[in-house]
Parts: sequence; structure tokens; C-alpha cells
Amino acid sequence: MAKRKVTEESVEEQVDESEGVSSGDGYVEIKMGGGWYMTISLAHSERFEKEYVELAKERGGMKKSRFNLNPSHVRMLGEALIKFADDNGL
Repeated sequence: MAKRKVTEESVEEQVDESEGVSSGDGYVEIKMGGGWYMTISLAHSERFEKEYVELAKERGGMKKSRFNLNPSHVRMLGEALIKFADDNGL
């Protein structure tokens, strides 16, 4: 488990400075190149009456692949990605 603390202010600063990143309420879009976008959005399941976070690869308005994530694991995933990038010089 990643133990690095990330403040909301530092995340907002990084998003503002990054090219190809746009965000709104419950939605973030990251331009990947070749017309592809990575989208992160809050969604609600009517069937199970639960919220989840959807990570998707999108092109031309069509979602090509999706991954649904429990909201309680989002911060842990973000911190693990940051640690992975730091450890591998990305």
C-alpha cells in the first residue's frame, strides 16, 4: 500500500499545469494522443443503488474499454500510481 500523502492543492496544481487535462464536477478527461482520451467519472448503478468510479478509454465519443472502481479505493489507486511513477522515473 502506498503511504505518500497527496494534498488536494498539489493535485489541483498538477492538473492545471498539465496539457490535455480537463475536468469538471465528477468528470476528468485526459488526452492521450491519437484521438484517445482517458476518462474518469462518477457513476451510479440503478440496479445496485451504489456509486462507483468509472475509468474508461474513449475515442470519438465511444467508450472502448471500462473499469469500475469502488469509490473507497480511488485515493489508494492514485497514491499507488504516483509511487509507481516516482519509483520508475516516469
